[in-house]
Amino acid sequence: MLKIEIFQEDVTVTARNMPPKDGKPGRTIYEQRAYAYLGGKFPVQMKLQVEDPTKTYQAGEYEIDSSSFVVNNFGGLELKRFGLTITAIGKAATTAPKSNF
Repeated sequence: MLKIEIFQEDVTVTARNMPPKDGKPGRTIYEQRAYAYLGGKFPVQMKLQVEDPTKTYQAGEYEIDSSSFVVNNFGGLELKRFGLTITAIGKAATTAPKSNF
């Protein structure tokens, strides 16, 4: 299980605009700050993509579902670029449903 945590001050979303490229229209990416527990003394800050800026993840602890990992072309394990699934654990489980983004 890979645990991530969102603190109360990180429930807001930031927007990043991607310009048009190769004939494809520009788009806006919404992100929320979270922290991943990778086994060190402190969690590591990361960006968590959010589909809709009005549906942010509440403060609390979450785990990344095993369906969110893939084996890449070089045989290494990595997170899917899209389709990450996280599930609330503990206190956050009462306020946040399982999410795919």
